Formats: sequence, C-alpha cells, structure tokens
Amino acid sequence: MKKTRTISSKLLTYIIPVVVVTVLVLVTIAASISKNRMSEMATETLESSISNQADNIEAWLSENLKYFGTVKHMVEAQKPDDTELVQILDTFYGYNSNSPNGFYIGTSDGKLFKATDSAMAEGDVLGSTWYKQGITRVDMAYGTAYTNDSGETVISATGILNDGQDGIKVMGADVSLNKISIIVNSGVKMQDASSFLVDTNDFKILAHRDFNIVNTTLSTSSSDPLLAGAAQSIANEDYSSKEINKNMVTFAKIAGTDWVLVSYIPTSLILSSVNQMGMILFAVGAVAIILIILLILYVVKKVVAPLGHISENITAMSEGDFTIEVDHSSNDEIGVMGSKVTEFVASMRNMLSHISQESDKLQEESDNSDRVSKTMFEASQSQAEAMKQLNETVDQLATAVNDIAANATTLAQVVADTRDNSDKAHESMKDTVVISQKGRDDMERLSVAMDGISDANERLVDSINKVGSASEEITNIVGMISEIAEETNLLSLNASIEAARAGEAGKGFAVVATQIAKLAQTSAESANSISSLIDEVRRLIGDAVGQANASADSIRENSELINVAVGTFDQIYNNIQESNGLIEAMIEDVQKVDDVATNVAAISEEQAASADEILATSENMVEMANNITKSSQDVADNSHELAGTSQTLTSYVQKFKI
Repeated sequence: MKKTRTISSKLLTYIIPVVVVTVLVLVTIAASISKNRMSEMATETLESSISNQADNIEAWLSENLKYFGTVKHMVEAQKPDDTELVQILDTFYGYNSNSPNGFYIGTSDGKLFKATDSAMAEGDVLGSTWYKQGITRVDMAYGTAYTNDSGETVISATGILNDGQDGIKVMGADVSLNKISIIVNSGVKMQDASSFLVDTNDFKILAHRDFNIVNTTLSTSSSDPLLAGAAQSIANEDYSSKEINKNMVTFAKIAGTDWVLVSYIPTSLILSSVNQMGMILFAVGAVAIILIILLILYVVKKVVAPLGHISENITAMSEGDFTIEVDHSSNDEIGVMGSKVTEFVASMRNMLSHISQESDKLQEESDNSDRVSKTMFEASQSQAEAMKQLNETVDQLATAVNDIAANATTLAQVVADTRDNSDKAHESMKDTVVISQKGRDDMERLSVAMDGISDANERLVDSINKVGSASEEITNIVGMISEIAEETNLLSLNASIEAARAGEAGKGFAVVATQIAKLAQTSAESANSISSLIDEVRRLIGDAVGQANASADSIRENSELINVAVGTFDQIYNNIQESNGLIEAMIEDVQKVDDVATNVAAISEEQAASADEILATSENMVEMANNITKSSQDVADNSHELAGTSQTLTSYVQKFKI
C-alpha cells in the first residue's frame, strides 16, 4: 500500500529549508556589509588620526623654525663681532626647551661659536652634517636627521648668517627627536593603533614606539613584513591606505620636510567588533528562524485544516455515504473545492434517486411485457386465419398492378426529362449567385475605400487650413519686423543727427548709426519679400482648399452613387438568392416525383411479377404466425428475467445513502 503524507508536512518540508537558507543568506550578507563598513570606518578613523598627528608635528616644527628664524634675523640686524656673538648666543641659551644646546654658529675657517653653558661639541665643523646642510640655504630650514657627537639623534635647523662680515657663517640649532617621538606615539586617536616616522632621504626611522627600532633603516628586505611592506610603498611613493601583513596601514607626508608618518592597526582588532556583531546577527537569525517556523506551523495548520475535513468527506463518499455535509464557508480555493464537492454530492443524490425511480419503472414495464406477450400469442392465431383469405385476393390484385406498371413507366420518363432541364437551370443560377456575390463584395470594398479617401481629404483640408493660419501668424510677425525696422531706421536717423551735433567726437557713432540704418533698410526689404512670399503661399493655399473641397464634394457624390449601387446589388443578390431557392425547391420536388414514379413503376412490375410469390408468402406468413406464437412465449420469459435485473439494480442503489 502506498504511503501517504499530509499536505501540511509537505508544505513544511519545502518551506522551512527555504526560510532557513533565506535567513542565513540575509545574515551573511548583513555581516559582510557590516565588515566592509567597519573596515571603512576604521580606515577613516586611522586616516583622521594620522592627519592629526601630521598636523601636530608640522605645527611643532613650524613653531620652532619660526623662533629660530626670528633669532637669526635679530643676530643679523645687530651685526656683532666675535665677542658680541657669544654674548648674544648666551642670551638665547635655555630659552627654548626643544633646543637644549641653544644656538651655534660655524664659520668657513672651521671656528665654532656657541653659548658658554652649551654642552655641544663638534670636532670637524666644515665636515659636520649641519654645516653642509646650512651652507646650501639662506633661511633657516630643517635638514635630515643625524647622530651628533653625543650619540643623540637630532635634526638641525640651519641657514647662512648674513652679519655683514667677511667669510661664510652658518647658524643652527638642534632639535631632539624625543619630542617628535612623543607626538608620534601619544597622538594616535585610535585605540591599539601605532605610528612611526620615516625620513625618505635615507629611509631612517625617526620615531617609533619600539626605541630599539629608532634610528634604524627601513628596508624592503626587513624581517618584519609590516616594515618591509611600508618600505615598499614609500619607495614607490604609494601613500594610499592599504592592508599590509594583516594590518590596516595609512601614510601622511609631513609638510616642509621629507618625512612620512606611517600609522597602522591590526585588522583583527578592527574586525573583532564585526565578529561580535556577526555572532549577534546569527543569534538573531536563529531566533527569527524559530519564530518564522512557529508562525508557518500556525498558518499551515490554519489553512490546511479545511482540507482534512474535505478528505474525510471524500472518504465517506467512496464508501457510498452521500448524506454528508461539506463545509465550503472559506473564501479561497479550499472553499471553491468544498462548494464543488457539495455540488457533486447533490448531483449524485439526484442521479441515484432517478436510478431508483427508473428501476421501479423497469419493473412495471417487465410486467407489461408479460401481458403483451400473451396478447401477441392470441393475435398470432387470428393472423393465421386471415392469411387464408389473403390468397383469394391476390389474383384480383395482379391484373390491376399490370395497368399501374405501364402508366408509371410513362410518368417516370417524363419526370426524368424535366429533372435534366432543372439541373441545367440550377447550375446556371448558382453561377449567377456567385457572380452577384462577387460584385456585391467589390462594391462594398469600393464604398469603404471611398470613405477612407473622403476622411483623408478632410484631414488634408484641415492641415491646409492650419498652414493658412500659420501663414497669417507669420504675416503678423513680418509686420512687426517691418515696424521694428522702421523704428530702427528712425533711431539711426536720430543717432546720425546727434552724431553730427557732436562733431568730431561723434564721427564713430555716425558710422555705427549709418550701418544700423542700412541694417534696418535690409530688414525692411527682407520683411517685404517675406510678406510677398507669404501672400503667394496664402493664395496657393486658398486654391488648394478650393480644389480639396471640390474633391470632397465629388467623393461624396461618388460615395452616394456607390451606396446606391451597393443597395441595387443587394436587391439583385437577394432576388437571385430567392430564385435560386425556388429552383432548388423545384428540383427537389421533381426529384421526389421522379423517385416516386420510378418506385411506382418498379413496385408495379415487381408486384405483377411476384403475385404468385405473395401467395407463397402468405403461406410462409402462416408459418411465421406460428413462430410469433412461440416468440411471444420467449418474450414472456425475457420479461421475467428483466424483472429480476430490475430487482438487482434496486439492491445496488439501496447500498448508497442519500
């Protein structure tokens, strides 16, 4: 036996996997979008942080450089000698905490001037980094980082000192990178992010959270993949934000220097919140799946429940119970199904009632057949006596039949000739009907074509009238142009008069006024030409309108004649149809007469030839009457069997409950 499943289980089998997959896909998409957005936000935050750091470094460097430049200008303004120079340097010593050694001056003959309390030491002034950098510029500017004699990494702000004396002097001040390291390491806004500063001239790391890396060279062959990747980007001058060795990295150039600030943060830290959000989304998705499944179970149960009642009703019908009542109150397809089942039950009740009634009638008719069979038995005996009297009448009938046969043969010949002529007339009339029908169809198509031509002509007249209206508007516009030309001419004349009054100063204006007058004259002439052309167009439009109206009148007259012709063809066609119908009726009547005459002749001949056979037939009929007597007995037996069949059919019908 085939295993059955409920519709609700099938629906749940199909719907629940789809819902689960859909929710999982949506959660995955949401998690992916969140990941991308969080990465973008982290990158934006990191870029904002590094930009702020770069601004702080630039501001710090600019503030110090401004101070150094101010002191340099003061020294240049005083034009001191060597003794006064040391005094001035002593004055500014300790004034700027970012430059603890104060200012110093190196000369082209290798001398070094510094503050008395300064701890700065320089064995080779001319070979020092700060002197080589400063001798190349007049204004104070920062150079590259280097390690001084004290082993400290510094950068020097240097420039040529113009004190009005012989020889070249370079004034400078050292700035320690410790302050820059503090700005680099403490200025990161983003939690867990780090930064380091690189000099692109020699790829030296100027500041880093790891002090062991400070003052080392950044290389693409570094063992640290992050440093190697940053070195590669700086070497390629690619300062766009990117991911290097699972770190989000941003770059910022420090204005006024050759330094590049690099900031980075591990992508795992960025995505940690994304992973948490993903877990939350998946948890929410799981709860949503459970809620949706419960909702689906409720909806399926609510929707499919009526199907269970209908299934029970159908099972009862299959067992012969048609007394059921099917619920069809639902306003959906299930309600339609219930109403149709109700109609089927009502139809079956009606059909079974009729079958029961017919079986009762069949019982009655079987009883009638029994009575008829007895009557037939008695009639067959009476028929045998009548056959004997029929033999005596046959001889008298034979003579009359011979006369009838001769007359019927003559009538059949006349009718055959008449039928041939009628057939020819009928063929001719059918050809006439076909021709008249074709002519009538052609006239109707011609009438339709004339109507189309009339409509097209009317549209043409309307279009021409619109062109005429447009030409009138153009005439008005041309008139306005003529008036403007006349006004322009008057204005140019007045301008010429005013130019003449102005004398030499107005000669140029007089030339312009003359050109305007010529232009106005040309516009007036063009306007007149356009007006003439428009008048000619209007005249041609009037002629076209007249011809179109005449064509419209002619088309209407032809349409009326065609309509009259169509009516005439309709009358001709109807008359021909009526004539054709009369001819067909006449042919049918002649055919009937011919058939009757032929049959009469044949029957008469047959009756004349078989009069003797009639006598023999009457004897056979006597024998058949005896057979009928026997058959009537068989009919009685069959009527009994029919009664039994009726009772069986009634028992079948009684198995159903209606």
